Amino acid sequence: MKSCVKIYLSSNPEDSVVERRALRDKVFPAFRQHCRHTLGLDVRVIDPFESSDPRRWPDQIGRQHLITECRESSAGLFLLALVGHQYGRPSLPTQVEVTEFQLLLQEGRRAGVGTQELERRYQRDENSVPPSYWLRPRPHVQQSDDEEGDQAVEDELMKKFGTAVSACVHSGLMTSQRARSYCRSALDADLRFALEPRPGGDVAGRCLVYVHKVVNDIGGGEGRRPSSPSKGSFVDLTPGGLSSQLCDTFLQGLVTSSQLLVYCTTTVCDQRLGYTATRRRGYAQSLCQQAYADLLALTSGVPGPGRESLVSEQEELCDLLSSLYDTCRPEEEKVRAYVQQGEHQLPLVVTGGPCTGKAVLVAHCARQIHSWLPHCHPVVIPYFCTWSSSLSSVNQLLLSLCRQISDGYKHRTSSSEQNPSRDDHNDNHDDLNCGCRFNQTPRPDAEVSHDAPCLGPCGVVERDLSLSELRGRLSSLLTLRPSPKQPLCLILDGLDHMEKTLWSEMVSSLPTPLPPNVKVVLTVSSSSSARAAGGGALSLVSLPGLERKQCVKMVASLLSGSGRRVTSGQQVLVNQALSSCRLPLYARLLHRHTALWRSDSDVAESSLPDGVHSSISVLLDHLEQEHGRSMVVRTLSYLNLSRTGLTDAELADLLSGDDKSTPSVTVLQVDVERLLLDLRRFLIRRSVSGICVLSWVSRHFKLVVNRRYLSDPEVRRQAHSAMADYFGGRDPLPTDHDSEDAAEYDQSLHHPFDLSSSFSRLTLRKVSELPHHLQKAGRQEEFEQKFLMSPGFNQAMVQAGLLGDLLLMLEATDSPSSSCSSSFSSSCRLSTERALLASVLKSSACLLQSSPVQLPTTVETQLLPYLEVLPAIRPYIREIRGGRRRRGSGLGVTLCPAPSSVPALHRFKCDDNNGGSGGNASVVEVAGMACGTVAVVMDDGTAWFWDGGGIGPAKLLLTFEETQLKFAGVKSGGRFVLLSTRCDKHFLWEATGPEVFLQVQEPPRTGSVGRSANTVEGFVVACRKKVFLRWRDGGLVSVFDVSAATSSHFRCKSRVTCLVCSSDGLSVYCGQDDGSAAAFDADGHLLASWTASYHGGVTLMILCEERGEAACVDRTGSVTVWSVAAGGPPRLLSENLMADRDLQDVLSTDHLEQVHTLLVCQAHQVTLWGTCDWELWDQFLAPRGRSFSQAVLAQSGDVFLALLDASPQVLAWRVGTGECVLTLEPTEVLPHELLKTTSDVVCVSRHGCVTTWSSEMIQAAAAAPRMGRAVTAVAVEESGHGFYTGDGSEAVWRWRLASGLPHHHFLHDGPVAKLRLSPSDAHLVTLAAGDIYVWETATGQNLVRAAGSRASDVLVAPSGQLGVSLSETSLSRVWRLTQGGVVCSVRLHLADAQVTPESTFLIGLRRGDLLAASLWSGSVSKRFSCAAGPGGGGGEEEEEVVAFQTLSGSPDLVVVLAASGALYTWKVAEETVCRHFRLPSHFLCQPVGGSGGFQMSRDGGFALLSTRDGALNVLDLAQVALCSIRTEGPIVAAHLDSNGRYAAYVAGPAPLEENVACRHRARPLLQVVRLADGARVGSVRLPRNPSTLLVSCGEPELGCVFVGFEDGTVGVYTIPDVASGGSVESLGSRADKLQGTPPHRWLPLPAPNVTWH
Repeated sequence: MKSCVKIYLSSNPEDSVVERRALRDKVFPAFRQHCRHTLGLDVRVIDPFESSDPRRWPDQIGRQHLITECRESSAGLFLLALVGHQYGRPSLPTQVEVTEFQLLLQEGRRAGVGTQELERRYQRDENSVPPSYWLRPRPHVQQSDDEEGDQAVEDELMKKFGTAVSACVHSGLMTSQRARSYCRSALDADLRFALEPRPGGDVAGRCLVYVHKVVNDIGGGEGRRPSSPSKGSFVDLTPGGLSSQLCDTFLQGLVTSSQLLVYCTTTVCDQRLGYTATRRRGYAQSLCQQAYADLLALTSGVPGPGRESLVSEQEELCDLLSSLYDTCRPEEEKVRAYVQQGEHQLPLVVTGGPCTGKAVLVAHCARQIHSWLPHCHPVVIPYFCTWSSSLSSVNQLLLSLCRQISDGYKHRTSSSEQNPSRDDHNDNHDDLNCGCRFNQTPRPDAEVSHDAPCLGPCGVVERDLSLSELRGRLSSLLTLRPSPKQPLCLILDGLDHMEKTLWSEMVSSLPTPLPPNVKVVLTVSSSSSARAAGGGALSLVSLPGLERKQCVKMVASLLSGSGRRVTSGQQVLVNQALSSCRLPLYARLLHRHTALWRSDSDVAESSLPDGVHSSISVLLDHLEQEHGRSMVVRTLSYLNLSRTGLTDAELADLLSGDDKSTPSVTVLQVDVERLLLDLRRFLIRRSVSGICVLSWVSRHFKLVVNRRYLSDPEVRRQAHSAMADYFGGRDPLPTDHDSEDAAEYDQSLHHPFDLSSSFSRLTLRKVSELPHHLQKAGRQEEFEQKFLMSPGFNQAMVQAGLLGDLLLMLEATDSPSSSCSSSFSSSCRLSTERALLASVLKSSACLLQSSPVQLPTTVETQLLPYLEVLPAIRPYIREIRGGRRRRGSGLGVTLCPAPSSVPALHRFKCDDNNGGSGGNASVVEVAGMACGTVAVVMDDGTAWFWDGGGIGPAKLLLTFEETQLKFAGVKSGGRFVLLSTRCDKHFLWEATGPEVFLQVQEPPRTGSVGRSANTVEGFVVACRKKVFLRWRDGGLVSVFDVSAATSSHFRCKSRVTCLVCSSDGLSVYCGQDDGSAAAFDADGHLLASWTASYHGGVTLMILCEERGEAACVDRTGSVTVWSVAAGGPPRLLSENLMADRDLQDVLSTDHLEQVHTLLVCQAHQVTLWGTCDWELWDQFLAPRGRSFSQAVLAQSGDVFLALLDASPQVLAWRVGTGECVLTLEPTEVLPHELLKTTSDVVCVSRHGCVTTWSSEMIQAAAAAPRMGRAVTAVAVEESGHGFYTGDGSEAVWRWRLASGLPHHHFLHDGPVAKLRLSPSDAHLVTLAAGDIYVWETATGQNLVRAAGSRASDVLVAPSGQLGVSLSETSLSRVWRLTQGGVVCSVRLHLADAQVTPESTFLIGLRRGDLLAASLWSGSVSKRFSCAAGPGGGGGEEEEEVVAFQTLSGSPDLVVVLAASGALYTWKVAEETVCRHFRLPSHFLCQPVGGSGGFQMSRDGGFALLSTRDGALNVLDLAQVALCSIRTEGPIVAAHLDSNGRYAAYVAGPAPLEENVACRHRARPLLQVVRLADGARVGSVRLPRNPSTLLVSCGEPELGCVFVGFEDGTVGVYTIPDVASGGSVESLGSRADKLQGTPPHRWLPLPAPNVTWH
């Protein structure tokens, strides 16, 4: 895949300095920007004469290599030539064959030319094929030497050489064509090399030539002045003759034959002044304009690089490695026999030492498998791990293999099926003949990542699968997918070069034996490690080094291919070297060394290195000599440190900065290209995400470079930092930093991942490389703040198909992994903001994979409810909104709907990830501490601890007397954890202290006490580090001194069920199973005892030392309060007995001392007590048919969470209202227990899955405003500052957009059926339980309460003075709005009634006709009938009126639609009718009132006709055009803005997802369309099904979409090209001030003050 436009700039260096500089400064940077951001292509311009020092210019052979490289690797254009009016100097040829050189010397002497200097400048080399004379390089001299003198010497030698050539032509010993080749300038030679050998198809569209002729140039225009050849000459070898032959013959011929694009310009100069600098600058300016236009035109049709799948990348890599297979290996036959043998059921392992060619062999075999199995269609999956940058664990490898196998068989199946494509888009797209201007296919997202890799049936959640589950999935694929017709061949290379355990874990993951029709070939360096991992379940094939003869033949073949050979004496040295090392890579390196030898080179045995690494070092030495150490070091360091490789352009950009070691030397593009050409045999170009990057052909180059240049950690860090600055900081500079346009071009990118810009190749490379370099450079904090928590970076990662990698970054701990290896490291924590963002992205994975551009709005809507409790996410929200404003599209979120669930921050499974305890073990006991530590004991004897960080639970390995302990239970108290083992040992650990476990001494056993009695049931911690433990043994309590590790014991008269300790630790209170309670001092002496309850054992004791009270809660939930002040016996203060409800036992309790609240959970109810005066606050009954199993209070006490029996959900109730407001869903089927820490709520499932939620987030979500039922009505104020909502209950809520909160509740004596706002927002009219209420909105006063209306609807006249009640069974009345007095009554019921803009008529439908009743008399004085017009009667063709609309701009005009589709306008006052046109049958409007029914803007500009068949049908009356807008799914609701600017609709989820998980997570889509041009201005996925929809654009600067939902929540979304966004930005801060202010409640009049009869 070509991802770069590489242009060779050919010119005469002496005659094009101004032109080339102008192109470099103005054209090429702009052209590069265009290609990068429009086509996804980079641009490189190779100017061989860019340096001002001629000694840095490449020779003719070097330039030919550069031209060849540009031709082969450029995407499109590869040559841009500037042919000036000066021909240019010819130069001495670099190479001349021996016979021809001797002929030239002979003829030169005959012509009287001294040839001694020529003989000294050329050196004979017999190692060339054919033998040749080579021009000796000029010795390097200092810049201060006489360059003009050197050039004069060169010109004199060239003159002698030309004389010798002319003499050969004169003697007939040389052809004229050959003679010209020796006398051509560099420009002429380059053009002929680039254009002559290629057919016309390669020249057309890929080359640009600009010819400039200058007339009357007095300063050097001899290039084309006519000249006469010397006497007797047969060919004109003068500059003028050669120039004419180039332009008039060669180029003109290519224009005709090959369609070469050539521009000719002639400049006529003043004969006195000649070609002045001003004229040259003018020509340069016009050249830039023309060149830029031509470059854009020639690249407009060049396809950009497409993102390739992992399968395609591995296939391409397999092809590249297979091309290196130069020598047949006998082991190939063994692999072939294994593949063809049907009964072999073991994996085949190819073993061999480093550099033996294992990867090349298996790549070649992979390409031969189809020919080996000609009677079937094998699916070959090659995987070369060494080149996989994201492979770090066996889980990732198994998941990747599962994807590749699935994709491989899917591709094979789709390619084998030859079904004709179905045309699914013929549904009435072109059957409209009335000027449809937009007709769009459903496409809510302009940039959908179709080729982002699918992460499996469950999206990225599969990343959390355990190793045992992944192994099962791989085994299932290997068993079910392959067949005799489609066998599977899996080839894995380089596993032993990754993690230490990856090889053995992968081998153990393969099923044994292999399923039928499955072949697996692996490579490993050591046969011993292969046997150790696989035992006898592997077949081994050893791959030794090549035979010496094979190596010699390989070196000779490579030398021949490069036009070189060695002498017989040199061959002896080569043979000796190959005898000591017979590796293929060594033979290739040896070819590189010997290709530099000349026949007279002084070589010895020490001239050749003795191994691969030594040969690489010698190669690097040579490169340093040729190109400079600084450039070589930086180039190879950048290549080594890149994560996925570097493109040519990236490498050139990195090197183009000033070299600190040699600031006087600037690295030019041509310098970089020449270095890469010298490395071309050891670098491969491979595709990574569709972009061609450079990588080492062997990992040993990387090892040598690391050891040679990157051994210093500081050097590595600085290099990583420089690469991070490049990929994240700014676009690359032009090569010439001093140009006047550089400052304009060099713009620092304030938004490296800008949401307002489109995804491009540049962005893809940034997300691939930037995180790696920032982390390696030690800039983790910068990475997290600037990029990781940036929506632009997140969206770029998703668009690049790297959602899984993004989640790994977000869930990585803040500390390095090395510091997180401790079992219970509290430093390895994950910030709540990052955990929340990861959870949101994971839950939205299905949507984001198919539509990455939905990420900003999707994440914003899920983060906004937690903005106040997590203020650190405010910059994230601000960046989303800033990107939306810059982009000018996308819906903003003004009011986020209250969430129905809270994202889990962490989900981990207590699994050792090796299949040991993962799937079958169950939880025995869990314990949680306020500090955040959670302990889980499984029934397989394992114990797991999790400290609240991001690395997951850690398995505790504890040994006692050289035996690993198995655990039986765990308890917690304060900051201590007590672990019980199966061998009746108990160990105490302080969670906030060091990892030291203290053994608790067992109590003495009595003869009647069984083993189960030695179980600790609970403990409390005293302030002096004394721990009081209660045992199952009846009444036994132990006192354990933590500091001294000693124990003492005392007994109560019955089993102790609870303990509570005083704050000073001097006394302890024991609740007992028989209902009694006792107090002891710290030494176990009895202080007091009493009977606390007669209804059962004491479940909980709460001590209030300030008041000297102790409260006892018994098993029935009853509470008794006792005075336990010192100096007297306990005295009963109060007794609160529970009502007899079958005396169900207390299941759990939770006491929040800071808010004085006690929760008591029983199966049928949850009871809340106030602990200040022990008043029963409230009781919450369990849902019908269900029962509670546990409940806990949130930290604030405003919410409690509960588990229901046999339910996987965690439910949250709002204490103040008794509503169940949230549902938290753990991953497992059934929860085991809820735990509460200082900041989190933790749920542990029965199979050991730990799920956590933030307590503050739960509180914020539960406190979010929501109505009690589905929102049925929304009314928006004209000012746009607020709106009203109704849900069919007794209350109407008034909201303020600035705060996003309800500020007023208007209460009624019945359910509200209708609500209307007066035009000036001064009054609110509601209809509730038959009464009509008129409210003054400013004061909340109920002005009118009218009874007896029997109304079904109410209207407010546009004047704001009158109200209209519409009744289907009684009179419809017109009344004075603020007084309630009836003006008149209308006897007929008018359906879908409207009041005319001048408030004179009430117009509505009656039996298919349109009637108009006067608002002052109530009489029906106007009538419209489709058959007879106004006032007419019926007829045989009479049809019904189905829709109408009054017009604000024409108060007397009504637009009428008939059932047949005919459209009329009716002037009510004049009773005149005009029929305009008739709609096609498939555009007939739907009835008014239903979802998507007929709607029209107030000015009559647009009408929403219907929402049938997944299309929004709109009538543009101004243009008389019908428009059908295709939607993304079935339309649930639609609404037209009353001003006719926008239409909004909600489309239900379309069944586009392939897997079930995505279909279940699909949500309705809100889309806003601009009616003027049909453009989709924004969309957002709604959290749940809507119940009402309204678009309001009342003021020019305000535009919002209001959505009411079925669960009583409300969402408000801003339209970007209407709303300014200022109020949206300040939403959070305003809500912060008003969060605690409850809405004011406005009460109605106690009785109607107006009664209508």
